[in-house]
Amino acid sequence: MHAVASALADRTRARMLEELLGGAPLPAGALAARVGVAPSTASEHLAKLERAGLITIERRGRAREARLAGPEVAEALEALARIAPDTERPIGLKQVNGRAALREARSCYDHLAGRAGVKLTDDLLARGALVERDGAFVVPPDAYGHYIETFGVDPAQLHGCRPLARPCQDWTERRPHLAGALGAAILSALLERGYVARRPDGRALNVTARGAALFGAA
Repeated sequence: MHAVASALADRTRARMLEELLGGAPLPAGALAARVGVAPSTASEHLAKLERAGLITIERRGRAREARLAGPEVAEALEALARIAPDTERPIGLKQVNGRAALREARSCYDHLAGRAGVKLTDDLLARGALVERDGAFVVPPDAYGHYIETFGVDPAQLHGCRPLARPCQDWTERRPHLAGALGAAILSALLERGYVARRPDGRALNVTARGAALFGAA
């Protein structure tokens, strides 16, 4: 616990973790540029985050890529974001637009978050394709066809140690969006089908014209 708290206490390391919340691995050099530090400084911070068990670092040729150690790390970071006071006001048009983009749609590790994620979850609940029971999400077997038809995702095929569906409290909307194996599969399908697209400058997602029609119906 002390190692994790110490790793999170530094502003630069916290910013690095925030960038990695998008789920995709990022080269050390790209992380350094995004948080505004020298590559050598970034390497020191990444080493501390790796020792704390918050990230993993893989070598790809001469480059090193960092990513969060797992979905449980992303969940903890999102929980911290919900309780942290929002005292930082965006400065300049770029930061204002960046904050707005994050709120509209973003990847929360491997599932959809922001307004788009909450709208999608609300739609699934309204259709009965998702049921909330005692604070948990349940996928009725008779709703599997909806996921196959709409997203090309068969919940019956999503085996593994992760829960099929679970609520993840959205830190900007203050309401739950869909996480778990099903949430991850749906985001992958949305990306592949062109409903949303990744941005090169962070974890915000662009909602395409096709996606706007989908989320507008939610």
